[in-house]
Amino acid sequence: MTIDQATPLTRTAPAQAHESAGLFHRSYLLVTLGACALVFLAAFESMAVTTIMPLVSRELDGAALYALAFAGPLATGVIGMVAAGNWADRRGPVGPLYASVALFVLGLLIAGTAGSMAALVAGRLVQGLGGGAMTVALYVVVARIYPAVLHPKIFAAFAASWVIPSLVGPFAAGIVAQLASWHWVFLGVVGLVVPALLMIVPAVRGLRGAAERNVPEGMSSGRAEPARTPWGYGRLAWATLAALAVLGLNLSAEVPVAGGVLAAAAVAVALVAVRPLVPRGTLTARRGLPSVILTRGLASASFFGAEVYLPYLLVERYGFSPTFAGLTLTGGALAWAAASAIQGRLGSRLDHRRAVRIGAALVLGAVVLTLVTTWLGWPAAVAITGWVFAGGGMGLMYPRLSVMTLALSTKDTQGFNSSAMSISDSLGGALALAATGIVFAAFTTTAASFAGVFALTAAIGVAAVVVAPRVSGTPVGGPGA
Repeated sequence: MTIDQATPLTRTAPAQAHESAGLFHRSYLLVTLGACALVFLAAFESMAVTTIMPLVSRELDGAALYALAFAGPLATGVIGMVAAGNWADRRGPVGPLYASVALFVLGLLIAGTAGSMAALVAGRLVQGLGGGAMTVALYVVVARIYPAVLHPKIFAAFAASWVIPSLVGPFAAGIVAQLASWHWVFLGVVGLVVPALLMIVPAVRGLRGAAERNVPEGMSSGRAEPARTPWGYGRLAWATLAALAVLGLNLSAEVPVAGGVLAAAAVAVALVAVRPLVPRGTLTARRGLPSVILTRGLASASFFGAEVYLPYLLVERYGFSPTFAGLTLTGGALAWAAASAIQGRLGSRLDHRRAVRIGAALVLGAVVLTLVTTWLGWPAAVAITGWVFAGGGMGLMYPRLSVMTLALSTKDTQGFNSSAMSISDSLGGALALAATGIVFAAFTTTAASFAGVFALTAAIGVAAVVVAPRVSGTPVGGPGA
């Protein structure tokens, strides 16, 4: 069975009645606005914290916990993703959506009222737990509410909702911190999250888990009831171990002498722990859904591993101011949003496999161009221009990988597979960032350090290009490697 023949997604009656309607048809208007608003707010918070954290650290005397304030949410997010996916497969997306938003808001409140760095980090950990779960819950909501023909468009809207904050988030956070207080960067978002959730409530009311649909509560009538997806306590344990490994990897650079050994051990533990959290065959690039999940992780690792160091390169090698160096990434962000919109409009005229292959090639080409620019001392404009193509490649590829994940999922694995995709995203980026940090510190000259970083991310990009053609094929399900 190919992706075009995959099991149809479960939809509500309104969605089935309006398959030819757009995202802003009255049947979808509120849920579209609410879901995109939640994605936007989560992305804004992620971007804004980067701007205000130096100020927060200085005010709260928290330099020792600075790195953990960023690594912590990423780690706890993995646990949230697994929990939400399992919960959604059992009971539907309503419970995990409400719980994840509640945790996200609680984390914002704790961080926004923190009087010490330890309290702020605690809030960030709770915020990450809720944010990771919210991502998965929203993906399952998409599967249950929207017809398949609208999936490329809603995921393009999600991509745009994530990219736009990268343009305005840091600046807006700086203004808020300057005119009011950094506390309001957290607290101000709380007042916007609740209305966003309320817009989604009418559309998701009554959505249930796969095993419960079409079976009235308490009904037996002498017939065997369908098997209910079990609680995945083992998967939660593995997710916790993976999260600890990610934390350990991010903190290993702080350990003298034995840091490299700890980093290698953390990578090994992370790979072992992630096996039960992704579809069988993911780590071996089995054709179909496993390669979709793996491509997502590899693309994240290549793109974000390189992007973090591009502004650094421009400051150190080309004398750019930090503000202007950061603004050079705006072109990539705009290209990401534009490519997402274009692929959404193209729909089936651009098949998924081709979109993923082109996107992976564009990311690899941009990273290689940055590597060559670094190594040969080419003008900075070459790398900056190349990064526009990297953003375009991600915008073309990411929504289609999301669409394929749902299309290759059965009714009772939508939550598991959505969480697997998000976990691949998080772990791919985290592992790459930690590895590039180790590589950067390993060389004695700045030029060699940057070249080593971009060489590593280019190698990861090659792996993404190799795996990308395998994204179509027979879907498989279930955890394992």
